[in-house]
Amino acid sequence: MKELIINVIESETRVALVENGTIAELFIERGDESNIAGNIYKGRVQRVLPGMQAAFVDIGLRQAAFLYVDDVLGAPKSNFDDQGEEVLSFDEEAAKCVKTKECRIEDLLLEGQEIMVQVAKSPIETKGARVTTHISLPGRFLVLMPTVDHIGISRRIEDDAERSRLRDMIISMREKNLGYIFRTAAEAINEEIMAREMGFLNSIWDKIQKKYSKAPAPSLLHMDLTVTLRAVRDLLTHEADRVVVDSMAGYDLIDSFLKKIVPGHSIQLEYYEGKEPIFEAYNLEGDISRAMKRKVWLKSGGYIIIEHTEALVAIDVNTGRYVGKQNFEETVLKTNLEAVKEIAYQVRLRNLGGIIIVDFIDMESLVNREKVYAAVKDAMKNDKNKTNILPMSDMGIIQMTRKRVRKSLNRMLREPCSYCDGSGYHLSRQTICYKIYRDVIKHSSDFHGKKFTVRVHPDVAEMLHGEEREVVSNLERKLGVKVEIYPEKVFHIENYEIIESMLE
Repeated sequence: MKELIINVIESETRVALVENGTIAELFIERGDESNIAGNIYKGRVQRVLPGMQAAFVDIGLRQAAFLYVDDVLGAPKSNFDDQGEEVLSFDEEAAKCVKTKECRIEDLLLEGQEIMVQVAKSPIETKGARVTTHISLPGRFLVLMPTVDHIGISRRIEDDAERSRLRDMIISMREKNLGYIFRTAAEAINEEIMAREMGFLNSIWDKIQKKYSKAPAPSLLHMDLTVTLRAVRDLLTHEADRVVVDSMAGYDLIDSFLKKIVPGHSIQLEYYEGKEPIFEAYNLEGDISRAMKRKVWLKSGGYIIIEHTEALVAIDVNTGRYVGKQNFEETVLKTNLEAVKEIAYQVRLRNLGGIIIVDFIDMESLVNREKVYAAVKDAMKNDKNKTNILPMSDMGIIQMTRKRVRKSLNRMLREPCSYCDGSGYHLSRQTICYKIYRDVIKHSSDFHGKKFTVRVHPDVAEMLHGEEREVVSNLERKLGVKVEIYPEKVFHIENYEIIESMLE
């Protein structure tokens, strides 16, 4: 059973997709620029960069958006959106232009030029939004692509007869050669529902065009749905028929939206009135806290470690407390296969994207390595985000890429430590003791007093009075001065202060 649990407060909305009582995906929206994917802007080209074949476009945000030449031309490549829907098959002229390298960004755009763009990827950390000139307007059953003449059908609609029926129906009904994609939910759709949604999407596009002709640059032309309504539109499939929300305003908004896009729906919509916070009532907070941890334990006693870097995510699999019952190879295989399920779950829940490297425990058997690779592909096949998975190497490493449109859960809910700047480490107490010794020696020629007071963090003071007391003794003997260690609770563990004074 699948259901949507929605928590709404004044400045934050959280939407959890719950599958059989366990949170599978979490979407968070706040009143900032962290999630603007899908918004359409009238922008102005700030800079054209021939060396990168890209341009910076001012769309009214703090950071300029980035527009690749491929997103101006429409590079001929296979692509799927974050719902697993097949998207743009670009026109032949554009394909020829890109293939022969005849079209350059400087031939297509000029600085100061006004341009309509859509956000393909929200700003992440120091990177601005990525935008495209190929507009797409998703509905419940269709995606309108007004800039291309193309008809596509979700790859998840597998029946050939149904695919042919849908294609014939859209060809007979569409106007102006606009492009359309059938989403998975369109399976078995009738003409009346499709005509209504086509008209709805076409009217949105007409409004955007009219607004573009009058609006200044930069300005927002069209705002995508809120995270709540996007979840209702995209995540409610035939298996998910229940929505629970703890806001009456949210309840009314969803009810009105459902009546518009799914008339006569059988979706169960509930207003949560319990005293306990809704995520606590559904035991979701624990799963979210677990998704913040670096180490994730497996039921067998093994564990995985998840490390984030600027460009990739590294996942390490370990046997931990699990010792197995048969031979070592069997123990390793079982641990790796169990880890596969947890990794697929964590990748989806944490919304990990970009390059993902998984270091499985080494296996000597080629057959076992192929079993783990097949298990990874099977576990990731239902992921709505596009993934590309390479076979396992001889060293037990699987590399994959996963489309990243928004921030990962880790980056959404956390920020780098102000002490370690995100490294996860600080200098050891012993290292700090020796660093103090070298600093005192280095500056001793500038001192004329007979006593040094060293103010340090209490943990470092304890070590200087205990295990590393020889550091103090050596300084006193070498310099012929008195050295006193003074603990200072407010100091960061790496901070210290050396003060010179006369003996009393």
